[in-house]
Amino acid sequence: MTADVDRAFVRIDEGLVHYRHAGARDDSAALPIYVAHAGPGSSAGYAPLIAELGEARFVIAPDTLGNGDSAAPAPEVPDLEYYADSICRILDALDIDKVDYFGSHTGAHIGCELAIVRPDRVRKMIFDGIGIFDTALREEMLANYAPEMAPDEFGTQFTWAWHFLRDQMIHFPYFKRDPEHRILTEMPPPEALHGMVTEVLKAVTTYHHGYRAVFRHEADKRLPLVKIPSLFMAAEPDPLTAFLDDVSGLVPGSEQRLITLEDGLSVRVGAILAFFAP
Repeated sequence: MTADVDRAFVRIDEGLVHYRHAGARDDSAALPIYVAHAGPGSSAGYAPLIAELGEARFVIAPDTLGNGDSAAPAPEVPDLEYYADSICRILDALDIDKVDYFGSHTGAHIGCELAIVRPDRVRKMIFDGIGIFDTALREEMLANYAPEMAPDEFGTQFTWAWHFLRDQMIHFPYFKRDPEHRILTEMPPPEALHGMVTEVLKAVTTYHHGYRAVFRHEADKRLPLVKIPSLFMAAEPDPLTAFLDDVSGLVPGSEQRLITLEDGLSVRVGAILAFFAP
């Protein structure tokens, strides 16, 4: 059995923020779990995880500003501290004081800044796939990974989005299409890839902001400033599993957990709930 995943909107200064939620809210019980998705796309890809976690806890999973069905970020060049502040304002709008936070990839980098600047809003933090990129690679990612896109008269955005998502399953970084950067991710079925592409197309003119904020983020310098209880998690075959030892070593007292291909979703959910246990 899993909890039903419902959808709703909440309004902040930038406009409407779309979120998925599951489980029964009980402010006298355990804290809600905040799920922050990876880029690109939205919380749609996390629906199975949200449903499983919702059996035990109240879960909220907003689409990050500029992604999915949420409003665009306000600054022309938003940074991760801005995204962290937007999470606090989302929580305020939902009348939630404090959460346990699960952030994947982009969501993990945002969580790093949230833990540093607003540790009063987070009890425990799970970083699910967070990388440390040197200056040269960060500059290369900024230049090539997330181009600005807009609809045009030839519909270029449609073919671009399909190949952008598909190629991320083949190489990392996806724009280095050579054997050295080949990854062993299983290609999702066309229906699943279509869903992922649709989520990106919803926010095709703003999806790049979160990515670029991450590529400007010096995680190796910021993670040592995290003082709340933290678990570093990575799931095979995510290429960011390569950073698991390095990132966990930057936060004294943190834990780490590798989710293998054999483990699957149930083991991942169990590890999350165990770490977030009151």
